Amino acid sequence: MTQDTYFDIDFESKKKLLWWLYLLHGASLVFSLGAFSFIPLILNYIKRDETSGTFLCSHHSWQIRSFWWYLLWMAIGGLLFVTIIGIPVAALIWFAAWVWKAYRLIRGFTDLRDNRPMPD
Repeated sequence: MTQDTYFDIDFESKKKLLWWLYLLHGASLVFSLGAFSFIPLILNYIKRDETSGTFLCSHHSWQIRSFWWYLLWMAIGGLLFVTIIGIPVAALIWFAAWVWKAYRLIRGFTDLRDNRPMPD
C-alpha cells in the first residue's frame, strides 16, 4: 500500500479532523485519565476507511492502538489495585501508561503537522 501525499480541500478537512481527534484524546487523558477517549475512538473507527491509501489512515490506526493498549494497562493496574500488595505497582503502571499515552498523542500530533505517517 502506498501512502501518497496530496493536498486538496477534502484532504485538509480530513487532516483537520485528525487534529481535533488528537486534541480530544489529549483532553480526555488530562481531564478524565482517558475515560472519555471512547468518543474520539468511535470517530477514528468511522473515519479511518475514508483516509485509506493516505498517511492519514496511519494516524487513525495509531490513535486506535493507543486507546486499546492504554485501556489494557489501566485494567491490569486495576486488577493489581484490589490487592494490598499490588497498590504501589498499580500506581506505577497507571503513571507509566499515562506518560506513554501522552507521548503517543504528542508524537502523533507533531507527525501529523509535518505530514508524516505513523509507524505500524
